[in-house]
Amino acid sequence: MAGRNRPAIGADKRLALNRMGSFDWDLLKRTLDLDAAGLAVFDLRPGEYDGNPETLSRRVPPEEGIRLDATVDRAIRSGRTSYGAYFQVTRRNGIRQWTHVRGRILRDAQGSPHRVIGIVRNATTELTEFAEVSAQEAGRRRLTGIVQGTTEALSRALTVDDVTAVLSDVAGLERFGAEGLALGLVDGGAVRLVALSGESLETAGERPVAPLDDARPLARAALTQRAHFATSLPGPTDDRTRPRPHIDGHGFDAAAFLPLVAQARSIGGLALFYRGRTHFTPEDRNVCLGLAGIVAQSLQRAILFDQEREFATGLQSSMLPRDIPAFSGVEIAVRYHAAWSGRDVGGDWYDVIALPRGRVGVVVGDVQGHDTHAAAVMGQLRIALRAFAGEGHPPATVLARASRFLVELDTERFATCTYAQLDLATGAVRAVRAGHLGPLVRHTDGRTGWPHLRGGLPLGLATEFGQEDFPETRLDLVPGETFVLCTDGLVEESGLDIEEGMAELAHAVRTGPGRAGALADHLADRLWHRWGTGDDVALLVLHRAPDPGTRQAPRIHQYIHQADPEGLAETRAVLRQALEDWGLAALADDVQLAAGELLVNVLLHTEGGAVLTLEVVPGPVTRVRLAVQDRSSAWPRRRWPGEAATSGRGLLLVDAVSARWGVEPRGDGKAVWCEFAPPDRPAAGAAGARGRGFP
Repeated sequence: MAGRNRPAIGADKRLALNRMGSFDWDLLKRTLDLDAAGLAVFDLRPGEYDGNPETLSRRVPPEEGIRLDATVDRAIRSGRTSYGAYFQVTRRNGIRQWTHVRGRILRDAQGSPHRVIGIVRNATTELTEFAEVSAQEAGRRRLTGIVQGTTEALSRALTVDDVTAVLSDVAGLERFGAEGLALGLVDGGAVRLVALSGESLETAGERPVAPLDDARPLARAALTQRAHFATSLPGPTDDRTRPRPHIDGHGFDAAAFLPLVAQARSIGGLALFYRGRTHFTPEDRNVCLGLAGIVAQSLQRAILFDQEREFATGLQSSMLPRDIPAFSGVEIAVRYHAAWSGRDVGGDWYDVIALPRGRVGVVVGDVQGHDTHAAAVMGQLRIALRAFAGEGHPPATVLARASRFLVELDTERFATCTYAQLDLATGAVRAVRAGHLGPLVRHTDGRTGWPHLRGGLPLGLATEFGQEDFPETRLDLVPGETFVLCTDGLVEESGLDIEEGMAELAHAVRTGPGRAGALADHLADRLWHRWGTGDDVALLVLHRAPDPGTRQAPRIHQYIHQADPEGLAETRAVLRQALEDWGLAALADDVQLAAGELLVNVLLHTEGGAVLTLEVVPGPVTRVRLAVQDRSSAWPRRRWPGEAATSGRGLLLVDAVSARWGVEPRGDGKAVWCEFAPPDRPAAGAAGARGRGFP
């Protein structure tokens, strides 16, 4: 009966009796809650923990934390639902305690992890009570932990700079149990120090060099491939045996000078400096030698990677044009960003081509693949396309011939590209697209848009399938507008829809500076670093110089795309603001009405957009001239609609509100213009000039 009256023991108390605690880790909020028993496992009092995992990690030695993080990361990435690991916790008295964690990973409907719940327990008993650990075994475990932690940290280092950063940061020094570090690489007949006491010499602009046959211990270790352990360092006056003259102020008492040897070849030396150390035990020496071997292998891999990168970027750069020609009235800036993937080079390219009759051709493209063959094909294709364009062929013919050329190269690669010809005098653009992103245009009012370019198949495939049809799209680039071409590496990120990248590019262009070079740099800073892309990127920015006229005769230009209904409202606002700035606000209503009628006529009855120009015409009598240009050869005619008609009165309204109007041929289209005189200054001869150019 007495047993029945005893109070029940809850689950939390049962866990605490077994030196177990529970935790709840929210991966999205980055908080980790521990119950009282869990805090006891980490030797923490309730008031000492704020729920931040970083606070908890202070109890875990760096090498143990790296190993534990790697275990959890592998479990999450592999899709597993649970994990378990042993690690050590440093209690407040400095004694290390073996601890075990078992976690269950909770995922959402899409399989993304969002929470981890589990149990953490003091595992000292099971590792010590049931097996006596010898001094040698303890040393082996310690060496294994340090080696594993260093290996994990260096496994993600690709370049020499990455390796240097891992070794010389605070975590690296704590991992080695050292207070200072010097890392040197063999460079010809000398040792070049790349890190010293945790401070990168790159920031100081200094690369000290010590000859290999010098008596300095670091150089001697690299030369003889033998480690040297010193328990007393030379004084300030002994310059010959010191690793660096200014290291004495750090007050180091001992040092380990370790050779970095890979495949029987010295690649450098590593020096670890200590304070308060009087000797090196055999275990300490084994730890140092083991670390040196790991560092040597990582450095060898990093040196090879850097060499491959240098080869790859050099090859790619040699395939791209060295100089971009300058043209009057436009600014052109190009940028190329190499993929971060070893010797893999891409086939992305750009080019700017001077064409006959005052035109310029611009192209951005991408050959399939990321290897030296793709780069070689790209170089040949770029030169061929430049030759076809230079012969004066229209854009559609240029791409058709380039497609046939690519097939004749007897390669299985295909290529995508966008090619455009710009008339420098008029701003007329003829653009074609072969399976590639179209251009992005920033208008003078800051709006951006992706004009619709009908596209053909990629180069090579178009010829293989007998569809060498690349329809041209006519655009107008008015003064002050910007034309941007790029390859997909600038807008693509793994796991995200390309539409998101295109929207981000449009936002970056819209908020970027006006000049072509500054905008190209802005896009590089905003997007290349944001994506961290593994793909190479080619970027071309063309900015047509603004045409504000003069103080006596100011001028604005506006392009209204056919598929942009917001452009009409924006244009009306721009016209009113310009007239107010020019002191001609009294004309705003009439000019807005006439502009609306002329623009609607173009957008409804032609197959393209319209270029609007508003300017002050100086003379004996100041006039304001409005012109709307399109690509249609059909001239408008003034007519008298019936009383019940719902359209056909546009030109009647223009005739009513303007002083005079007419039509002029403009290249392959026309411009309908009308003039307005301020109320107190009527235009001379207005009555005899109405409808000029009409039968």
